[in-house]
Amino acid sequence: MHLSLLFLSLGALVKCADGSDWCYHGCEHTPKKWADIPDASCGEKRQSPINIVTGDVKTDHHLLNFTFVNFSSQHAIKSVINNGHTVKCILEADEVEVSGGGLNGTYSTLQFHFHWGSTEYHPGSEHMIDGHRYPMEMHIVSVKKGLSVQDATKDSEGIAALGFFINATDDGDMSGPWGELTSYLTNITGTEVDMNHTISIDDLIGNVNLTKFYRYMGSLTTPMCNEAVVWTLFQEPININKKLVQRFPMTTGLADVYRPQQPLNGRHVFASPATPLPPSHSWCYEEEPCEYKPAHWLNLPHSKCGGERQSPINIETRDTVSDVRLDAFNFTKFDDKHAIMHITNTGHSVKCVLKEDMVEVSGGGLGYVYSTLQFHFHWGSDESDGSEHKVDSKRYPMEMHIVNKRKDLTLEEALETPNGLAVLGFLIEAKNAQSSSSGHRETHPTSDMGAWEKLTSYISAIHNIGSEVNVTDAISIDDLLGDVNRAQYYRYNGSLTTPSCHEAVVWTVFKESVKFDQNLMTMFPAHAGYRNVYRPTQSLHNRRIYSTKSASSAPVAITLLLLLACLCAFSYNLHL
Repeated sequence: MHLSLLFLSLGALVKCADGSDWCYHGCEHTPKKWADIPDASCGEKRQSPINIVTGDVKTDHHLLNFTFVNFSSQHAIKSVINNGHTVKCILEADEVEVSGGGLNGTYSTLQFHFHWGSTEYHPGSEHMIDGHRYPMEMHIVSVKKGLSVQDATKDSEGIAALGFFINATDDGDMSGPWGELTSYLTNITGTEVDMNHTISIDDLIGNVNLTKFYRYMGSLTTPMCNEAVVWTLFQEPININKKLVQRFPMTTGLADVYRPQQPLNGRHVFASPATPLPPSHSWCYEEEPCEYKPAHWLNLPHSKCGGERQSPINIETRDTVSDVRLDAFNFTKFDDKHAIMHITNTGHSVKCVLKEDMVEVSGGGLGYVYSTLQFHFHWGSDESDGSEHKVDSKRYPMEMHIVNKRKDLTLEEALETPNGLAVLGFLIEAKNAQSSSSGHRETHPTSDMGAWEKLTSYISAIHNIGSEVNVTDAISIDDLLGDVNRAQYYRYNGSLTTPSCHEAVVWTVFKESVKFDQNLMTMFPAHAGYRNVYRPTQSLHNRRIYSTKSASSAPVAITLLLLLACLCAFSYNLHL
């Protein structure tokens, strides 16, 4: 085998162009920074891995059965190496091949390798199915015959990767093919060990049904992230004993060796005709045609929408509890006029995605520093208002959500942590209305109309669902919020307001509304193509809603506390 073939790998040891190593964690070029590697494609639009939402997958009748040559050979695996990023099994040259399965040609199989997590409670497959991450994933890497390695990385279909999910079971053979393979695991990197056992690829795959698979166009999942891969993910997992799964992190010293999921960016995922697909899992709001309307979101796969800490809610101001710990926020780079990277039509909202690791939020009683990821909007129609939260049963015309993730957590970890996300909710009204829906007269705009005019000018360019456009105008979040009082707000613990409704959100809803021109507000439903995109309010389930302490209410609050203390020896501090 030519030496260069050893380095064609989704898990190969690859040097960055500037001479430094990439890594999963613990060095300069972690996955978030792979896009900064010179000449790498890691920040492009056809990246892998992805989350496969089975309800959105379409059947492709051209995805017929594969032809596997020498997958049953018990002498095809030449050697095993820990390359510092994964464990890779190198195959004999020009012996193993794969074709069929909708592939455009025959591919020579070079090697297979693995991705894993750290413990049985922290799985490590790269791809996910409906948000579910398996303990491990095996990638079998092949190059199109007739292409050099270099040419294959430049061809959109130059590489075929077969992905197998690996499931950890409580039982299973400890001495079979997987037991033999794991005997070659070592924490010594860079040393290639000859394979002395007779193990075939088929032995490792076992009884997985190879006619059931998903297909999409993607990339290598390690730098240089070349967008040259035809991906096949088999639906059925390989089942092995969980003790064998644990040998990978424990023996190699490598943990969480997987790249986080990447945006689909309008790509389609297809399935072979043999793959059973569930009824459409596409969710929608009340007025849209689909099976999973808000009342049925709890029936979606892996849904948390039936929990008791759901959002949005109706904030009854008289029932809120004043909390002196709700202090001032610190907003970092909210004034940066180039922090907004692009704006996209998700099919459910208009979302503005921010540049990574630039904008931050802290203070405000949050207890952690949060990275700001994006902000998006909810709206109604000409006939009805569309904010998600209500205040004293009043629904506002629109609502803006600024979504932030704890800096010390990955997004996946944040979704499983009660305070992993912090969302800032700003209610929106029309500045030029003679009176608001609650009957009181509006007296002043709170926002920079020029900023809103710039932002809404992009909406007409994203009429198609899934489309996005780069933001080139100078617009900051501060420009959009204007002089809204950010010192006065409500606080409660809740959830995401869209499926899968993870109960991971510390909610802040600001008391004063953002106000801008009514004509600009109408551009959201007019150009996005849908209306009334809000979830109905959810039951509070005995949760407390806290409020910042205003100076005007202090004497009343003190009197009330003294009265309560006298009557029932009640301490306010007990409730937090």
